[in-house]
Amino acid sequence: MTENQPRSQTQTDPFDIARAHALQATLGDTPSLQVGDPLPPFAHQIYFWDPQPPANLGRDGHAATGTFIPDLGLPRRMWAAGRLTFHRTLLAGIRAERTSTIETVTRKQGRSGLLGFVTIRHDIKQRGTLALTEWQELVYREDGAQTALTAAPTDETHRQDATFDTTQLFRYSALTFNGHRIHYDEAYARQIEGYDGLVVHGPLLAHLLMGLAQQQLGSLTHFNYRATAPLMHHETATLCWKSGQAWVRGPDGRQCMIAEAR
Repeated sequence: MTENQPRSQTQTDPFDIARAHALQATLGDTPSLQVGDPLPPFAHQIYFWDPQPPANLGRDGHAATGTFIPDLGLPRRMWAAGRLTFHRTLLAGIRAERTSTIETVTRKQGRSGLLGFVTIRHDIKQRGTLALTEWQELVYREDGAQTALTAAPTDETHRQDATFDTTQLFRYSALTFNGHRIHYDEAYARQIEGYDGLVVHGPLLAHLLMGLAQQQLGSLTHFNYRATAPLMHHETATLCWKSGQAWVRGPDGRQCMIAEAR
């Protein structure tokens, strides 16, 4: 962090019901939420936009580092992991306030090259009461860095298949105001960042795993997840569950995300 960079920032959002309906439709559900209804876990990702003019964007279409998030000199950005503590349910159509604080900034040498990690804590309140605490871990990498693949478990007790297409990824990017080109610009994803297609958003996979966990547990108090390998838009994912553990398995058996829920 530089001397003049803020370490915390606060935003408010009306939690517009129309945007919640758009998320339901994007995920293949009938828009049904009413003002005051509980929002699905992780639906807050479609709120608290921080729109920036083109001059403030990086090459990948995402907000450039060096203002709130420090510039670590590493060009490739990924959402690596997250932790959530649900204090109470967030409600649709009710004004909310989020305070975001950069907790840690670290650099280390990994097997794939130099890595930079930024952990941001988000505290979200509604009606003056803390409803959700979220830790978001971003990783920044050098160009050309490759991800080591791990085989996913195959002993799940519940599973669901999930498919994606370019329209859904575009709509999810729009809903979250995520300009990262790996999710909608296939030429960029392949030629510049070296992926085998468009990348399915890590938060979208986490959202689906939270939905699976909620089906099994009834409600959630904690959810921790980590992205371990990218999933492409043309691949079918298997969402898996066993005894408080959840994961995403790619069609070749690789592990794309792991999670714990309670």
